[in-house]
Amino acid sequence: MTAYLNALGVICSLGHGQAEVARTLFAGDSSGMRDEDGWVAGRRLPVAAVRGELPQIPRALAEHSSRNNQLLLAAALQIEDQIRQAIKRFGPSRVGVILGTSTSGIDEASRSLGVYLRDHTFPAEYDYQQQELSAPANFLAAWLNLSGPAYVISTACTSSARALLSARRLLDMGLCDAVLCGGVDSLCKLTLNGFSSLEAVSPQRCNPFSRNRDGINIGEAAVLFLMTREPSGVHSIALLGAGATSDAHHISAPEPSGRGAREAMQKALSNANLCAEDIGYLNLHGTATQHNDAMESVAVHAIFPQGVPCSSTKPLSGHTLGAAGALEAAFCWLSLAPENAANALPPHLWDGQADTHLPALQWVECGQRLALASPRRLMSNSFAFGGNNVSLIIGDAP
Repeated sequence: MTAYLNALGVICSLGHGQAEVARTLFAGDSSGMRDEDGWVAGRRLPVAAVRGELPQIPRALAEHSSRNNQLLLAAALQIEDQIRQAIKRFGPSRVGVILGTSTSGIDEASRSLGVYLRDHTFPAEYDYQQQELSAPANFLAAWLNLSGPAYVISTACTSSARALLSARRLLDMGLCDAVLCGGVDSLCKLTLNGFSSLEAVSPQRCNPFSRNRDGINIGEAAVLFLMTREPSGVHSIALLGAGATSDAHHISAPEPSGRGAREAMQKALSNANLCAEDIGYLNLHGTATQHNDAMESVAVHAIFPQGVPCSSTKPLSGHTLGAAGALEAAFCWLSLAPENAANALPPHLWDGQADTHLPALQWVECGQRLALASPRRLMSNSFAFGGNNVSLIIGDAP
């Protein structure tokens, strides 16, 4: 079944809302990536933080107060009219919420624990619900007074890509008529220190697929799609296909041959009844770590031996972890939106120094346009710890 992505709310280091994010994305503007102290002791690191004020959590929902939920609320407010219309049409029990996250409110919990260790009491604003992985879905359902299925998927960097896949399943099974799906993750010391301890964080802007690549940059984002069985306008964008695999090769290292990644891409193509030649652009997972980029290069070359325009957008947005799958699907959505009259594609930012040990890929340059094929189909890859792999295909609705 075709699942229509009828509305998009998005906030990340590239901007607040579709127009600002698209403008910065297609310009290849990485100015949202800034060096900051205080995240990892003794290190000054580039992070892709959301700048500016965020909406406050309503007082009646104070127990849900966290930066993670503030980011989610900012994305939801962008499409609140469309959400309210769907609730009015289908009823609160027929609208679901499926989100991906990996941080939830753990940063607030960590700070509160620090206060407890010092003062032997938690601060008044601390609530255990802030740090539960279910917190984003619980908050959104409470804010909207929804009673349909509401849950969070936490599979590291594939979390929100899996949320879109699961949302489509709820529609397929007739359990929902509309689903709010996407992901949210906020910057926090836990994840930055964790990746730093793995020696996976770069001290400069990340450099995906370069021979000089030396690790990731962490970012934060919230993305929310309204998914339904029906289009909402003349020009509709849909989730055409999805493929997921779990090769369980290693808790943190990817399977070197790219077998699981390759199978996820092939499953997505088969699910959409497409072949590799039908894909006009591929958003790579492209973390700029040694092993991930090597594995993905091999897998992409196997699926697209004739080449496909592709880029990693992580030098622009940072790696937003649990939100990454939905954010990069949103980048594909913005590439297809009518407002992108120039058919611009997200460029690949790197130093141009190819790793000759890897298969050569076809990099999108700044200003490059999507080929004028009809209909247009774009793919987005997400690969995670534990050998968890998801590929999504976004395109013009049939």
